Amino acid sequence: MSAEAPTLLFSDPLFLEHDPGRGHPESPARVQHVLSLLSDQPVAGVEMVTPRPATDVEVARVHTQALRAQLAATAGKHAVLDVDTRVSPRSHEAALLAAGAAVGAAQAVLGGQARNAFALVRPPGHHATPDEMMGFCLLNNAAIAAEAARAAGAARVLVLDWDVHHGNGTQAAFWKRSDVLYQSVHQFPFYPGTGAPTDVGEGPGAGFTVNCGLPGGRTDADFGAVFHDLLLPVARAFAPDVVIVSAGFDPHEDDPLGGMLCTERGFAAMCSLVKQFADATAGGRLVLLLEGGYSLVGLPRSVHACLEVLTGRTEEFPTGTSHEASQAIRASREALRPYWPTL
Repeated sequence: MSAEAPTLLFSDPLFLEHDPGRGHPESPARVQHVLSLLSDQPVAGVEMVTPRPATDVEVARVHTQALRAQLAATAGKHAVLDVDTRVSPRSHEAALLAAGAAVGAAQAVLGGQARNAFALVRPPGHHATPDEMMGFCLLNNAAIAAEAARAAGAARVLVLDWDVHHGNGTQAAFWKRSDVLYQSVHQFPFYPGTGAPTDVGEGPGAGFTVNCGLPGGRTDADFGAVFHDLLLPVARAFAPDVVIVSAGFDPHEDDPLGGMLCTERGFAAMCSLVKQFADATAGGRLVLLLEGGYSLVGLPRSVHACLEVLTGRTEEFPTGTSHEASQAIRASREALRPYWPTL
């Protein structure tokens, strides 16, 4: 890849057309506020790209025919899928475009057209299981991107999820797989109730699901300890060809749904560590996909900070790990040590 390759930002006005309804936290304003900040404070080296919709073949690598038919049946309608998940007339189109943006981002970094990429999309995806839409999510963008990367020749794909909620859908998609490593740091216990440290995968996938559930109130330093002491040691042993991040910014201290105390600096530090890892292990092939993040102040600032990292800035975590975080990391390491002896 050329050193002058840009950071690509995949987004489209159609993402604003998905409207779960008045007062819903997953609102069009989320992406609007990010784009407004980027307009006021552009990040040098970032190029905007218009995505294409995902094809049915791409979506079918993850989702059942029944789910795809259920989603298609909502086209042009308002509908309630569950207590949290609602759609509007163009949500079906937006979901396909979000998945397509994730695929396009993965293909761009694998093909050398981008140094790295960020898919600024909605609806989010990591709660969507192969056969169920839930938790604001319609199609699992990260899982679809991971499968596209595999189809494009990547032997091993790392999906790392730092959303405050556990990505039960992504975990389910790769539960019995060893070619996709799923890692999540999240608030626990919390919605959707999955992501215990003993959730490590099954059969051929045993050990290839990594969960660290933190109690609420954890800080940037606590997340740093999870990365340094758990996620990155396993990731190095796995040696992926591409890294996909389910980048949820709801661990932010200002987020109305989460209970964490992360800051923009913390997200920049997470992105810095993952970028350094991708540069050293995966040829720099790194994709970030927007998941959650519902503070209209914290979300734009955090996305902006990560884009600055993708284009060259570095950030480090503060020190000072809490006892609660250390206990959570220890529980995860003990559950995974039979599969990753270096832990």
